[in-house]
Amino acid sequence: MRVIAGEYGGRRLKAVPGMKTRPTTDKVKESLFSMIGPFFAGGKSLDLFAGSGGLSIEAVSRGVASATLVDRQYLAIKTIKENIDVTKEPHKFEVFKADASHILSKLVQKKQKYDYVFLDPPYKKQQILEFIQRLAELELLEKEALLICETNQEANLPTAVKGFVLYKRADYGITEITIYQYRGE
Repeated sequence: MRVIAGEYGGRRLKAVPGMKTRPTTDKVKESLFSMIGPFFAGGKSLDLFAGSGGLSIEAVSRGVASATLVDRQYLAIKTIKENIDVTKEPHKFEVFKADASHILSKLVQKKQKYDYVFLDPPYKKQQILEFIQRLAELELLEKEALLICETNQEANLPTAVKGFVLYKRADYGITEITIYQYRGE
């Protein structure tokens, strides 16, 4: 795994040891960022199932100002911190060892709002629609925020989600990327 483009382009990233996480392949990551960017002029990102932190590090490398990374696994948090060290800019990242559903209220208390949200939960526990609605209800999204969902083919995310429009969708083998844009309603 590596950072593909931007300020940290070419730097190697570690994967989380074991089989509990599923890193986004470089091919999918490159395609995903081509769909939403490929480069950014600031903004904040949130990754609720951060794994190795690769998506957030790629986003910051491409111009996102700061990233919040959440994972509940100790090994994932350890790997995220090691990967952030590779950037030499740890002040651009905030890391929480927490359950994704429990961290949202803490983010509300901190008055956070995000422009980009990465949702790549374990395939067996697809709760993406619940997270999307909760992020909107808790007012954690900037108007026109992009929610980037990585699922398997079986997830069948709908084209219509209340308060959002389908921005783009693409298939990469067993992986499907669905991107929703928040209408701010």
